[in-house]
Amino acid sequence: MSNEAPTITPHKAREIAAENTAVILLDVRTPSEFSARRAVGARNIPLDAIPATIAEGKLPKDASICVLCEKGGRAAIAAEHLLKAGHRDVHVVTGGTEAWASSGLPVEGTGRKSISIERQVRIGAGMLVILGIAGGLLIHPSIFALSGFVGAGLVFAGITDWCGMGLLLAWAPWNR
Repeated sequence: MSNEAPTITPHKAREIAAENTAVILLDVRTPSEFSARRAVGARNIPLDAIPATIAEGKLPKDASICVLCEKGGRAAIAAEHLLKAGHRDVHVVTGGTEAWASSGLPVEGTGRKSISIERQVRIGAGMLVILGIAGGLLIHPSIFALSGFVGAGLVFAGITDWCGMGLLLAWAPWNR
């Protein structure tokens, strides 16, 4: 059995949800991202809470689940967790909430703009690289290693689609 969920378009996900009210439209973004803009009818369980939610049995294994995030990366990770736990009917919505809204499908939310986890990672990684370079030039050359460590982390995240900094940032108070 493959641990990769099939992908569907936002229109197909909307169609599936309209045909069957038992379908769960699961948004795995942070609560602040979710409150800013979300697909109408979506339920929020942040990616970092998915394993505990599965363990507690809060998502029925026989339910059809369409997973989305902002663009699709976190949704694929959540779908993999669900499939490994025995859920059979799981789909990743291609392009996530961004594609949902761009497709003209109904969205709701506060409208309060939040910075996505992906952008927070870019900002944090960039700041750490700059600090590593400045510290290496001004304090001690060994501080250059910080920039190398961040660069290696970004390469690892790109190859594996797993980002430790993103998971840590999801726990930050402004993302709760």
